[in-house]
Amino acid sequence: MNKDFIFTIKNICFDENYHPSDNTRITTNFANLARGESRQENLRNTLRMINNRFNALASWDNQKGDRYSVELEIISVDMDIEGSGQAFPSIEVLKTNIVDHKTSERIEGIVGNNFSSYVRDYDFSVLLLDHNKNQPKFSIPDNFGELHGKLFQCFVNSDAYKANFSKPPVICLSVSDSKIYHRTENQHPVLGFEYQPNESSLTEQYFKKMGLQVRYFMPQNSAAPLAFYFFGDLLNDYTNLELISTISTMETFQKIYRPEIYNANASAGKLYQPNLKNQDHSLTQIVYDRAERSQLAIEQGKFAEEHFIKPYQSILEQWSANYAL
Repeated sequence: MNKDFIFTIKNICFDENYHPSDNTRITTNFANLARGESRQENLRNTLRMINNRFNALASWDNQKGDRYSVELEIISVDMDIEGSGQAFPSIEVLKTNIVDHKTSERIEGIVGNNFSSYVRDYDFSVLLLDHNKNQPKFSIPDNFGELHGKLFQCFVNSDAYKANFSKPPVICLSVSDSKIYHRTENQHPVLGFEYQPNESSLTEQYFKKMGLQVRYFMPQNSAAPLAFYFFGDLLNDYTNLELISTISTMETFQKIYRPEIYNANASAGKLYQPNLKNQDHSLTQIVYDRAERSQLAIEQGKFAEEHFIKPYQSILEQWSANYAL
Protein backbone atom coordinates (compact mmCIF):
# COMPACT_ATOMS: atom_id res chain seq x y z
CA MET A 1 0.00 0.00 0.00
CA ASN A 2 1.76 3.15 -1.18
CA LYS A 3 -1.09 5.39 -2.26
CA ASP A 4 -0.69 9.12 -1.99
CA PHE A 5 -3.05 11.03 0.23
CA ILE A 6 -5.23 13.80 -1.16
CA PHE A 7 -4.00 17.33 -0.35
CA THR A 8 -6.18 20.42 -0.62
CA ILE A 9 -4.53 23.84 -0.59
CA LYS A 10 -6.31 26.98 0.61
CA ASN A 11 -4.90 30.49 0.73
CA ILE A 12 -5.87 33.67 2.53
CA CYS A 13 -4.24 37.12 2.43
CA PHE A 14 -2.25 38.12 5.50
CA ASP A 15 -2.87 41.87 5.63
CA GLU A 16 -4.08 44.38 8.21
CA ASN A 17 -7.65 43.05 7.82
CA TYR A 18 -6.67 39.43 8.46
CA HIS A 19 -8.79 37.46 10.94
CA PRO A 20 -7.73 33.89 11.82
CA SER A 21 -10.33 31.37 10.68
CA ASP A 22 -11.88 29.05 13.25
CA ASN A 23 -9.77 26.10 12.14
CA THR A 24 -6.43 27.96 11.91
CA ARG A 25 -3.79 26.64 14.27
CA ILE A 26 -3.76 29.39 16.84
CA THR A 27 -0.17 28.64 17.78
CA THR A 28 0.70 29.86 14.29
CA ASN A 29 2.74 32.99 14.81
CA PHE A 30 0.74 35.24 12.51
CA ALA A 31 -2.57 34.13 14.08
CA ASN A 32 -1.25 35.10 17.51
CA LEU A 33 -0.58 38.64 16.23
CA ALA A 34 -4.07 38.97 14.77
CA ARG A 35 -6.02 38.71 18.02
CA GLY A 36 -6.82 41.09 20.86
CA GLU A 37 -7.19 44.84 21.11
CA SER A 38 -3.98 45.64 19.24
CA ARG A 39 -4.85 43.32 16.34
CA GLN A 40 -4.93 45.81 13.46
CA GLU A 41 -2.06 47.91 14.76
CA ASN A 42 0.04 44.74 15.21
CA LEU A 43 -0.60 43.69 11.63
CA ARG A 44 0.03 47.15 10.17
CA ASN A 45 3.32 47.54 12.06
CA THR A 46 4.47 44.03 11.12
CA LEU A 47 3.83 44.63 7.41
CA ARG A 48 5.57 48.02 7.57
CA MET A 49 8.64 46.40 9.16
CA ILE A 50 8.71 43.74 6.42
CA ASN A 51 8.49 46.32 3.63
CA ASN A 52 11.15 48.58 5.16
CA ARG A 53 13.54 45.66 5.58
CA PHE A 54 12.89 44.44 2.05
CA ASN A 55 13.71 47.85 0.53
CA ALA A 56 16.83 48.19 2.69
CA LEU A 57 18.14 44.87 1.33
CA ALA A 58 16.98 45.52 -2.27
CA SER A 59 18.68 48.92 -2.38
CA TRP A 60 19.83 48.92 -6.02
CA ASP A 61 17.75 51.20 -8.33
CA ASN A 62 15.75 52.06 -5.21
CA GLN A 63 16.96 55.50 -4.07
CA LYS A 64 13.91 56.40 -1.98
CA GLY A 65 13.67 52.95 -0.41
CA ASP A 66 10.04 52.49 -1.39
CA ARG A 67 10.18 50.61 -4.67
CA TYR A 68 8.90 47.28 -3.34
CA SER A 69 6.27 45.91 -1.02
CA VAL A 70 5.66 42.34 0.10
CA GLU A 71 2.28 40.65 -0.01
CA LEU A 72 1.82 37.57 2.16
CA GLU A 73 -0.52 34.64 1.78
CA ILE A 74 -1.21 32.05 4.48
CA ILE A 75 -1.23 28.64 2.80
CA SER A 76 -3.24 25.97 4.65
CA VAL A 77 -2.91 22.34 3.62
CA ASP A 78 -5.65 19.83 4.44
CA MET A 79 -5.01 16.11 4.07
CA ASP A 80 -7.60 13.46 3.29
CA ILE A 81 -6.29 10.07 4.41
CA GLU A 82 -8.99 7.72 3.15
CA GLY A 83 -10.39 9.68 0.20
CA SER A 84 -13.62 10.09 2.16
CA GLY A 85 -13.73 13.88 2.07
CA GLN A 86 -12.81 13.94 5.78
CA ALA A 87 -9.78 16.28 5.85
CA PHE A 88 -7.29 16.95 8.64
CA PRO A 89 -5.50 20.35 8.80
CA SER A 90 -1.92 19.19 8.39
CA ILE A 91 0.42 22.07 7.49
CA GLU A 92 0.40 25.86 7.39
CA VAL A 93 3.10 27.95 5.67
CA LEU A 94 3.49 31.48 4.29
CA LYS A 95 3.99 32.53 0.70
CA THR A 96 5.61 35.80 -0.27
CA ASN A 97 4.78 37.85 -3.34
CA ILE A 98 6.71 40.99 -4.31
CA VAL A 99 5.13 44.10 -5.82
CA ASP A 100 7.52 46.29 -7.85
CA HIS A 101 5.89 49.74 -7.81
CA LYS A 102 8.34 51.04 -10.44
CA THR A 103 7.34 48.50 -13.10
CA SER A 104 3.87 47.63 -11.68
CA GLU A 105 4.98 43.99 -11.79
CA ARG A 106 3.91 41.35 -9.27
CA ILE A 107 6.71 38.83 -8.74
CA GLU A 108 6.19 35.41 -7.18
CA GLY A 109 8.22 34.96 -4.01
CA ILE A 110 8.99 31.86 -1.94
CA VAL A 111 6.59 29.43 -0.27
CA GLY A 112 7.51 28.06 3.17
CA ASN A 113 9.02 30.76 5.39
CA ASN A 114 7.02 30.11 8.57
CA PHE A 115 6.19 26.42 9.19
CA SER A 116 3.40 25.07 11.36
CA SER A 117 2.29 21.46 11.63
CA TYR A 118 -0.12 19.64 13.94
CA VAL A 119 1.90 16.43 13.67
CA ARG A 120 5.09 18.29 14.63
CA ASP A 121 3.23 19.67 17.68
CA TYR A 122 2.32 16.07 18.54
CA ASP A 123 5.90 14.85 18.09
CA PHE A 124 7.53 17.56 20.21
CA SER A 125 4.81 18.47 22.73
CA VAL A 126 3.21 15.05 23.39
CA LEU A 127 5.35 12.13 22.17
CA LEU A 128 8.77 13.53 23.15
CA LEU A 129 7.53 14.79 26.55
CA ASP A 130 5.81 11.49 27.37
CA HIS A 131 8.88 9.51 26.30
CA ASN A 132 11.11 11.48 28.70
CA LYS A 133 8.76 11.55 31.72
CA ASN A 134 10.54 10.26 34.83
CA GLN A 135 13.62 9.37 32.77
CA PRO A 136 17.05 10.20 34.26
CA LYS A 137 18.50 11.07 30.85
CA PHE A 138 16.89 12.79 27.86
CA SER A 139 16.47 10.54 24.81
CA ILE A 140 14.68 10.47 21.47
CA PRO A 141 11.94 7.88 20.71
CA ASP A 142 12.60 5.35 17.95
CA ASN A 143 11.58 6.60 14.49
CA PHE A 144 11.04 10.11 15.86
CA GLY A 145 9.91 12.39 13.02
CA GLU A 146 9.75 9.59 10.41
CA LEU A 147 6.00 9.84 9.76
CA HIS A 148 6.00 13.64 9.73
CA GLY A 149 8.99 13.71 7.36
CA LYS A 150 7.34 11.35 4.89
CA LEU A 151 4.01 13.22 5.04
CA PHE A 152 5.81 16.49 4.28
CA GLN A 153 7.74 15.02 1.34
CA CYS A 154 4.56 13.40 0.06
CA PHE A 155 2.95 16.88 0.05
CA VAL A 156 5.90 18.59 -1.69
CA ASN A 157 5.90 15.87 -4.37
CA SER A 158 2.12 15.97 -4.81
CA ASP A 159 0.23 17.23 -7.86
CA ALA A 160 -1.48 19.78 -5.60
CA TYR A 161 1.89 21.33 -4.63
CA LYS A 162 3.18 21.37 -8.21
CA ALA A 163 -0.03 22.97 -9.48
CA ASN A 164 0.26 25.83 -6.99
CA PHE A 165 3.98 26.52 -6.56
CA SER A 166 6.80 26.73 -9.10
CA LYS A 167 9.74 26.10 -6.72
CA PRO A 168 10.40 23.92 -3.65
CA PRO A 169 9.78 25.49 -0.22
CA VAL A 170 12.32 27.31 1.95
CA ILE A 171 11.62 27.40 5.68
CA CYS A 172 13.35 30.03 7.79
CA LEU A 173 13.73 29.50 11.55
CA SER A 174 15.59 31.01 14.48
CA VAL A 175 18.94 29.65 15.63
CA SER A 176 19.19 27.36 18.67
CA ASP A 177 20.25 28.90 21.99
CA SER A 178 22.03 25.65 22.94
CA LYS A 179 24.49 25.78 20.02
CA ILE A 180 27.58 27.90 19.26
CA TYR A 181 27.82 29.33 15.73
CA HIS A 182 31.09 30.15 13.99
CA ARG A 183 31.23 32.75 11.21
CA THR A 184 32.91 31.51 8.04
CA GLU A 185 34.54 33.53 5.26
CA ASN A 186 31.71 32.63 2.86
CA GLN A 187 29.63 35.72 2.10
CA HIS A 188 26.56 35.91 -0.16
CA PRO A 189 25.45 39.32 -1.55
CA VAL A 190 21.96 38.99 -0.04
CA LEU A 191 22.11 36.25 2.61
CA GLY A 192 25.29 37.71 4.13
CA PHE A 193 27.94 35.79 6.08
CA GLU A 194 27.51 32.06 6.51
CA TYR A 195 27.72 30.59 10.03
CA GLN A 196 28.23 26.96 11.04
CA PRO A 197 27.01 25.36 14.29
CA ASN A 198 29.31 23.38 16.58
CA GLU A 199 26.92 20.41 16.49
CA SER A 200 23.65 19.23 14.99
CA SER A 201 20.38 20.09 16.77
CA LEU A 202 17.23 18.00 17.22
CA THR A 203 15.44 20.47 14.91
CA GLU A 204 18.09 19.90 12.21
CA GLN A 205 17.66 16.13 12.51
CA TYR A 206 13.86 16.46 12.43
CA PHE A 207 13.91 18.63 9.30
CA LYS A 208 16.43 16.28 7.66
CA LYS A 209 13.73 13.60 7.82
CA MET A 210 11.55 16.05 5.88
CA GLY A 211 14.24 15.98 3.18
CA LEU A 212 15.57 19.44 4.04
CA GLN A 213 19.18 20.58 4.33
CA VAL A 214 20.09 23.60 6.47
CA ARG A 215 22.50 26.53 6.14
CA TYR A 216 22.89 29.51 8.48
CA PHE A 217 23.36 33.05 7.18
CA MET A 218 23.36 36.50 8.76
CA PRO A 219 22.16 39.18 6.32
CA GLN A 220 23.61 42.68 6.37
CA ASN A 221 22.54 44.73 9.42
CA SER A 222 20.97 41.70 11.11
CA ALA A 223 21.62 40.94 14.77
CA ALA A 224 21.91 37.14 14.42
CA PRO A 225 22.02 34.38 11.80
CA LEU A 226 18.84 32.74 10.50
CA ALA A 227 18.44 29.03 9.75
CA PHE A 228 17.39 28.34 6.14
CA TYR A 229 15.96 24.87 5.47
CA PHE A 230 15.71 23.96 1.79
CA PHE A 231 15.83 21.34 -0.98
CA GLY A 232 18.39 21.61 -3.77
CA ASP A 233 20.72 24.63 -3.93
CA LEU A 234 19.66 27.59 -1.77
CA LEU A 235 22.15 30.03 -3.32
CA ASN A 236 21.43 29.29 -6.97
CA ASP A 237 17.84 28.06 -7.16
CA TYR A 238 16.32 31.35 -5.96
CA THR A 239 16.67 34.94 -7.14
CA ASN A 240 17.94 37.76 -4.92
CA LEU A 241 14.43 39.23 -4.66
CA GLU A 242 12.97 35.85 -3.69
CA LEU A 243 15.58 35.43 -0.94
CA ILE A 244 15.03 39.02 0.28
CA SER A 245 11.30 38.34 0.56
CA THR A 246 11.99 35.45 2.95
CA ILE A 247 14.64 37.34 4.95
CA SER A 248 12.51 40.47 5.40
CA THR A 249 9.42 38.45 6.39
CA MET A 250 11.01 36.00 8.78
CA GLU A 251 13.50 38.40 10.36
CA THR A 252 10.56 40.68 11.16
CA PHE A 253 8.66 37.82 12.82
CA GLN A 254 11.79 36.81 14.76
CA LYS A 255 12.27 40.40 16.00
CA ILE A 256 8.76 40.14 17.44
CA TYR A 257 9.00 36.59 18.87
CA ARG A 258 12.70 36.42 19.76
CA PRO A 259 13.72 40.03 20.46
CA GLU A 260 16.51 38.87 22.81
CA ILE A 261 18.24 37.35 19.75
CA TYR A 262 16.98 39.16 16.65
CA ASN A 263 16.40 42.63 18.11
CA ALA A 264 19.54 42.57 20.24
CA ASN A 265 21.44 45.84 20.43
CA ALA A 266 24.74 44.10 19.58
CA SER A 267 25.19 41.90 16.50
CA ALA A 268 26.58 38.37 16.50
CA GLY A 269 30.38 38.20 16.29
CA LYS A 270 32.69 35.53 14.89
CA LEU A 271 31.66 33.10 17.61
CA TYR A 272 28.02 33.40 18.60
CA GLN A 273 25.77 31.69 21.12
CA PRO A 274 22.17 32.95 21.11
CA ASN A 275 20.86 33.92 24.54
CA LEU A 276 17.13 34.10 25.29
CA LYS A 277 17.96 35.81 28.61
CA ASN A 278 19.83 38.65 26.91
CA GLN A 279 18.62 41.90 28.52
CA ASP A 280 20.35 44.17 26.00
CA HIS A 281 17.63 44.17 23.37
CA SER A 282 14.84 46.39 22.09
CA LEU A 283 11.15 45.52 21.97
CA THR A 284 8.99 46.12 18.93
CA GLN A 285 5.67 47.93 19.37
CA ILE A 286 3.89 44.66 18.62
CA VAL A 287 2.03 42.62 21.23
CA TYR A 288 2.78 38.88 21.27
CA ASP A 289 1.93 36.23 23.88
CA ARG A 290 4.88 33.82 23.97
CA ALA A 291 3.72 31.87 27.05
CA GLU A 292 0.32 31.20 25.55
CA ARG A 293 1.92 29.86 22.40
CA SER A 294 3.89 27.19 24.32
CA GLN A 295 0.75 26.09 26.14
CA LEU A 296 -1.27 25.90 22.92
CA ALA A 297 1.40 23.76 21.25
CA ILE A 298 0.66 21.03 23.83
CA GLU A 299 -3.11 21.39 23.35
CA GLN A 300 -2.78 21.15 19.58
CA GLY A 301 -0.40 18.20 19.83
CA LYS A 302 -3.09 16.41 21.82
CA PHE A 303 -5.66 17.41 19.20
CA ALA A 304 -3.47 15.76 16.52
CA GLU A 305 -3.14 12.63 18.66
CA GLU A 306 -6.91 12.38 19.15
CA HIS A 307 -8.08 13.26 15.62
CA PHE A 308 -5.23 12.02 13.42
CA ILE A 309 -2.58 9.78 15.01
CA LYS A 310 -4.90 7.42 16.92
CA PRO A 311 -7.84 7.10 14.45
CA TYR A 312 -5.52 6.48 11.47
CA GLN A 313 -2.67 4.75 13.29
CA SER A 314 -2.74 1.45 11.36
CA ILE A 315 -3.15 3.17 7.97
CA LEU A 316 -0.34 5.64 8.74
CA GLU A 317 2.04 2.95 10.01
CA GLN A 318 1.45 0.77 6.94
CA TRP A 319 1.77 3.77 4.59
CA SER A 320 4.95 5.00 6.29
CA ALA A 321 6.57 1.55 6.16
CA ASN A 322 5.96 1.32 2.41
CA TYR A 323 6.50 4.94 1.41
CA ALA A 324 9.44 5.25 -0.96
CA LEU A 325 11.26 8.57 -0.61
